[in-house]
Amino acid sequence: MDKILTIFRIPELRRKIMLTVVLLAVYRMGFWIPLPFIDQAQLKESIEQMQGQQGGDLGQVMQIVALFSASQIGNSTIFGLGIMPYISASIIFQLLASVYPPLERLQKEGEAGRKKINEYTRYATVFICLGQSFFWIYALSRGAMGGGGILLEEYNNLFWWIVGTFVMTAGTIFLMWIGEQIDAYGVGNGISLLIMAGIIARMPEAGRELLAPAFESGIALGQDRGIDKLLLLAALFLSVVVWVLAITQAQRRIPIQSAKHVRGRRVLGGQRQFLPLRVNQAGVMPIIFASSLLMFPYFIFRQLAKVFPESATLNALAQAFGTHGYIYNVCYVILIYFFCYFWTAIIFNPKDMAENLKDYGSFIPGYRPGARTAAYLEQVMARITFVGAAFLAIVAVIPTIIATSMGIPYLVASFYGGTGLLIVVSVALDLVQKIDSHLVMRNYPSLLGTEV
Repeated sequence: MDKILTIFRIPELRRKIMLTVVLLAVYRMGFWIPLPFIDQAQLKESIEQMQGQQGGDLGQVMQIVALFSASQIGNSTIFGLGIMPYISASIIFQLLASVYPPLERLQKEGEAGRKKINEYTRYATVFICLGQSFFWIYALSRGAMGGGGILLEEYNNLFWWIVGTFVMTAGTIFLMWIGEQIDAYGVGNGISLLIMAGIIARMPEAGRELLAPAFESGIALGQDRGIDKLLLLAALFLSVVVWVLAITQAQRRIPIQSAKHVRGRRVLGGQRQFLPLRVNQAGVMPIIFASSLLMFPYFIFRQLAKVFPESATLNALAQAFGTHGYIYNVCYVILIYFFCYFWTAIIFNPKDMAENLKDYGSFIPGYRPGARTAAYLEQVMARITFVGAAFLAIVAVIPTIIATSMGIPYLVASFYGGTGLLIVVSVALDLVQKIDSHLVMRNYPSLLGTEV
């Protein structure tokens, strides 16, 4: 408690934290401001009706979309698109930078090149927002959510479609601005904190769904939400969080020896250091890519099942991809492994790493600088990526296992694994490290009792 109070004794750090909290509060308030021309009650009723007709599979898909984007598109608020368009644009330019030479040169120019790429990312975000918001409102106007009258009759025309498109686009651009203000004047990564706040804001609803049966039928042993099941869920949650923390911070430390240099009577260099390679180098991106791609088979098989209702195979595939069945999970794991290696190959270049070590006069003992060092780093990264992909695959399927085996809602089970838990843990660790850096810089003890 003394260390936590120390944070608020530093004026500059206190201002940064208060500004971050205020901006996050503004972000959450935006979800209570709906678009004026949409009948929110009818929209909610239509979504619940479709969820019931499809056995809850649409509800899971909508929850995944909301989880990734820190949005609440089902309520069609001014922040309905969330921050996902900006994340999509950032991913697009990060991928292009590895295959498009002009962007690759910009990326290597340092701070000036990074600012230019961020400018292009903002422009791309605007176009993505315009397209997504217009098609969402157009779908509502055509009764795509399973009911009519979602748009109020007097507003169901092209003018109000365009107005709604610009309002939702402006909402996402405002969220992007909030994230940049947190980066510049607050604490932590702004975009990541927005997503984390959106995930944590779903916890009260998940808790209500989990505990509601306990209040109705009691918590006696053997009940649907008995004390035995609640204690087991609590123990599972703590175990998964501790395990995710351990793997998220796990590193493969490669010893590096720097060459000795004689300057007059002084001998410089010769220190033995370590090159840390993260086990989970790709972060949460493989799960995001895999989940996003697996949404398409669900919608495709669902439409084909409507066209050919007599086909048992199409109906089974639609249900498997909608309710996260066995086929879905097998495809999920395969795609996670693929994207783990794909994303790691993009962000980690062993050849550049070997050249940098050679330029700074460092080498890995037992391996010649240059090609041999690059081959060794590539071999090590391939092995630890396999372990990291296995970790991501297990975390990704934990919510499905818990939801099916223990009979709890998928919204509750999603807090026991998947992208949401990884994002919360990663952002929390980054936030603590940023606060620690401020404390150590001012000669205060570290928040975790370790040196930064």
